[in-house]
Amino acid sequence: MRGLTTESQSHRETDEQRDPRTSAIIGAAIEVHRHLGPGLLESAYEECLCHELHLCGLAFERQVELPVSYKGLQLDCGYRIDLIVQKQVVLELKAIERILPIHQAQLLTYMKLSRMRVGLLINFNVPLLTQGIVRRVL
Repeated sequence: MRGLTTESQSHRETDEQRDPRTSAIIGAAIEVHRHLGPGLLESAYEECLCHELHLCGLAFERQVELPVSYKGLQLDCGYRIDLIVQKQVVLELKAIERILPIHQAQLLTYMKLSRMRVGLLINFNVPLLTQGIVRRVL
């Protein structure tokens, strides 16, 4: 039975890592989670993930302002994208009990507003990080 679990996990990880835009990011997040585990604040995971992305040589922007445009009116509502990696992947980080549909909607909206096609929602408050990763492509 244990062998089946390992094969299933490997297959699942392979599916998620097929996209070269996200595989290194997921690997960096797994490394952070492996060292810290669940139970900390989102800000701690963000700080450590930024350090890990830097160690991996991945360019990123942190807490990127996200203006909302409505019928030609630019609104500064204070929205911020947690991280944009390599100018193409939106990262929304969480440290919550479980991912809800509203969190996935938030990621999709951030992707649409930023005109980025790839996004990752990563919840660090899980026993196994692969259970806390949602990848979306528009």
